[in-house]
Amino acid sequence: MSLQLDPEPNVHVFDARGIARRFRHSAIFGALGALRNGETMRFINDHDPIPLLGQLNQRFGDYLSVTYRQRDAAGVVIDFGIDGLPEE
Repeated sequence: MSLQLDPEPNVHVFDARGIARRFRHSAIFGALGALRNGETMRFINDHDPIPLLGQLNQRFGDYLSVTYRQRDAAGVVIDFGIDGLPEE
């Protein structure tokens, strides 16, 4: 992947390619659950996680934004943003 991944404020890179497939969904849900309002998880994966997107939408609803930054044969990069969650 040739996408520039330099650090940006409030953007946390999550490279799922290094996580065993059986643990990926749990790790992704945990990482997104740890985000605060206004933060983004930049998700890198070797395939487009379409079933996961449905699960994330069910869990986070309108609090989650999904922005594809790269989507091609090399893999995907998606920015998952969290905004509007009630403060704990």
